Amino acid sequence: MTKEQAKKRIDELRKILNDANYRYYVLAQPTISDYEYDRLLEELQKLEKEFPEFDDPNSPTKRVGGEPVKGFKTVKHKYPMLSLEKSYNVDDIKDWIKRIKRLVNEDFSFCVELKYDGVSLSNRYVNGKLVQSLTRGDGIEGDDVTQNARTIRTLPLVLKGNDYPPEVFVRGEAMIAREKFKKINEQQAKEGKTTYMNARNLAAGTLKLLDSKTVAQRGLDFIAYFMLGENLPVDNQYDALKKLEEWGFFVPHDYKKAKDVDEIMDFILDWGVKRFDFPYDTDGIVVKVNEFAIQEKLGYTAKAPRWAMAYKFPAERKLTRLISVDFQVGRTGKVTPVANLEPVELAGTIVKRATLHNEDNIKKLDLHEGDYVYVEKAGEIIPQVVAVEKSKRKPGAKPIEFVKKCPVCDTPLVKIGADYFCVQSSNCLPQIKAKIEHFVSRKAMDIEGLGPETIDLLLEKGLIHDVADLYDLKKEDLIPLERLGEKSAENIIKSIEKSKNQPFEKVLYALGIRHVGETTAKKLARHFKSLDRLMQASKEELEKVGDIGEKIAESIQDFFKDPENMSIINRLKDKGLKFELTEEELPKSNKLQGKKFVISGTFEHFSRDELKKSIEENGGQNVSSVSKNTDYLLAGEKPGPSKIEKAKNLGIPIISEAEYLEMIG
Repeated sequence: MTKEQAKKRIDELRKILNDANYRYYVLAQPTISDYEYDRLLEELQKLEKEFPEFDDPNSPTKRVGGEPVKGFKTVKHKYPMLSLEKSYNVDDIKDWIKRIKRLVNEDFSFCVELKYDGVSLSNRYVNGKLVQSLTRGDGIEGDDVTQNARTIRTLPLVLKGNDYPPEVFVRGEAMIAREKFKKINEQQAKEGKTTYMNARNLAAGTLKLLDSKTVAQRGLDFIAYFMLGENLPVDNQYDALKKLEEWGFFVPHDYKKAKDVDEIMDFILDWGVKRFDFPYDTDGIVVKVNEFAIQEKLGYTAKAPRWAMAYKFPAERKLTRLISVDFQVGRTGKVTPVANLEPVELAGTIVKRATLHNEDNIKKLDLHEGDYVYVEKAGEIIPQVVAVEKSKRKPGAKPIEFVKKCPVCDTPLVKIGADYFCVQSSNCLPQIKAKIEHFVSRKAMDIEGLGPETIDLLLEKGLIHDVADLYDLKKEDLIPLERLGEKSAENIIKSIEKSKNQPFEKVLYALGIRHVGETTAKKLARHFKSLDRLMQASKEELEKVGDIGEKIAESIQDFFKDPENMSIINRLKDKGLKFELTEEELPKSNKLQGKKFVISGTFEHFSRDELKKSIEENGGQNVSSVSKNTDYLLAGEKPGPSKIEKAKNLGIPIISEAEYLEMIG
């Protein structure tokens, strides 16, 4: 067989097998027998081995898994994977609809879908071929599990059709069907092995296996629910789901358009019962504003899109006995009551501890020693005590009282809002430790080698008392510590030194200001550009920064009023940490200040990423789709016709690359 003949037959076999795979696993309408499929697959494997120059990572032969990998790379998401605003109350859905109607003065509809209880994956396709699959991770960065994802039969390696954009991201859930989960557990028990708690945990663990052949054997499925990218062939969520089906994705036909709250409620009531017969675990429904242009107008908060909301079905509830109550001190000094319980299985895991939230909640529950309590998982994750079975209460049982002093340092607690705080942060060990753990974490200063046990040792030996002390450590201080040798000590010192290069926004987040998360820290850093300016900002100036309200503004000002915090900041400054944006990080100009750009097509002087960076460097903002709020459509060669047409209809200026260069010149 010549190379040309081999190439022709390989392409033919891949096409046949991809189509057979789609019809069997997605449509459940097999067109060839298992024997015929296996015979063709074997022929393809032999040809690929004989002609390795025609190897393709998206060949059907890759479905069976490859050689084990050493670990998973962490990769930044092009589009952050945010969480959804959630509710267990249908009235919240109604209030959310009222809110968005106040923000949008035009008609729109909704798309209502099932909320799948799986593991989120974002899959990048370039020219119709799968090139990367990332887990959600922290929403900003995820693990690259592409080799494992390729084994999922319901995740297309090559898209069907020809109307997909050059680059598109398809998001969805990796899942294991309940029946398949049951069979896996039966086999585990038969072999005397530990069984798995629930299908979601098994799916998550499977995706993180280093051996993709084992992943292939587990039989994961992928259910698609969203697409992202430039020049999409659709302009609304309902049509996007239809298009994903056309491209070969598994999209259960359990979604619909809804024009009002009554139609949304019908869907919720219907699936509150039907979900138990659905082959995959679902824990609620998701309501999305259907039109992409309206979605863009509504935008995002720091954590979630404003245009979507999840309604969670009522959580599973179990009865168990209260053994005792502990009071835990967190990083900010907040004291949280935690119930110690007789172990009980709840939503697939064994629960021994559950939060009681605060003093008001303990009083509302009328909680007594030895009570039998009902436990649920808040958001299906955090166990919480939700009620007391008073008929089982023993005579003479004493009510649970909230502590008046810090359980660690004995400092009188201060009540702020509904919560109690220990304000003696300099001598309260749990607060000190939690602040140091936060400071060294990957999202903050990213200091490797300083895990909780090592931090405990450093505190115990008196080598550190706060985060600034980390920069005084020497290799000789660390070598004598238990479990640390010369090499480990050297690596820790190098990592501490390297952390001085972390940008201002990371340093600001690392300080641990109450209510200032990673996204808020980034916005503050870019708005004020230096810590000195941030410290001098008035409450009104702080509230002008996007998504910063009165509560966050007050917290920032209170933090900088604390002499102890200022002492640590000054010492960190002396150690060389970055407390202002560098020249490279500063905007080159404000020529595009406040202007929103949509880019479409290809360009002579920039790649698309370079062009987006240039817009931001000059004070502008990139948006993904054309709306009446867009200031310019920047069009290169072969721009998306739908974007051009929409810009013309809305009267949005369409500018060329040359005109853009003039604007920033």
